[in-house]
Amino acid sequence: MILDFPSTEKSRELAKKYGYDEFIMRRWLKFFGENAEKIAEAFERGLPKYIRVNTIKISEEELLNRLESRGFKLKKTEVPYCYEVVEEKYSIGATPEYLMGYYYIMDKSSCIPPLALNPKPNELVIDFCASPGGKTTFMAMLMRNEGLIIAIEPQKERLQALIDNVNRMGAMNVAIMNIDARSFPRYGIKADKILLDAPCTGEGIIFKDPTRKTDRGVRDIVFCSNLQKELIIAAFDCLKPGGILVYSTCSLTPEENEFVIEYLLSKRKARLLEIEYGEKALNLTKIDVSKARRLYPHIHRCAGFFVAKLIREE
Repeated sequence: MILDFPSTEKSRELAKKYGYDEFIMRRWLKFFGENAEKIAEAFERGLPKYIRVNTIKISEEELLNRLESRGFKLKKTEVPYCYEVVEEKYSIGATPEYLMGYYYIMDKSSCIPPLALNPKPNELVIDFCASPGGKTTFMAMLMRNEGLIIAIEPQKERLQALIDNVNRMGAMNVAIMNIDARSFPRYGIKADKILLDAPCTGEGIIFKDPTRKTDRGVRDIVFCSNLQKELIIAAFDCLKPGGILVYSTCSLTPEENEFVIEYLLSKRKARLLEIEYGEKALNLTKIDVSKARRLYPHIHRCAGFFVAKLIREE
């Protein structure tokens, strides 16, 4: 079921003012109240660019010294290893340090799922939707290049970006599989931890892609929500008892977030765990999912994001 609400003068006004499909704006007003316009304003202003240091290859201090000597100004964020790019003398993606894999350009919000999962050097970890590899290589770094990460990517056209980034970042404990992750349970492999950064409608990255203001509708939400439910069940079934699953999207829609977590909790013996970053999930479900977290552009100065951490209790 897709939530929808009557059109109002306010929803029509904001949709016209910011160039949105009114379907999105009337839903935002119901979900976020007065913050709906604040979210739209934050997307219009644009959000900071961030980098994540790759300590496999360089220390934070040395990287900062190198980039500052090139004329870049960086600011440490509340998220470990993540720095805001305050000033760019030229593109941050055109430095020798970037090409050598000393850092990865990724939104602050995208750093949260690997940190929440907290993979350890001796563990078997699966990245269910891995390309282009920002989170995969972050997990390899957190694991100190030990243990094993199975990075799954179903689309052949997205494989090369994943392979290139794994190589560039020096992630030596990653094995890449070109399969549909929904079929992975048939291999009988049980993981200590799994990251599922699921395909989504991308409402949270409108600042990067303004076409999403108008070209994502009910059909897209239904398609993504159904796919996400299939993926999260498959991922959960690949966990060892006591294993940890982190689910995330860059979407603002509850059908792709809170309702997907509610679906898992209704089908499997799982329990939500606390996450350090973000605001409480929306209170829209029959099962309490408030321990899941949302990141908002107007509060956290990053993409709109959802993260949930669960433990398998059987």
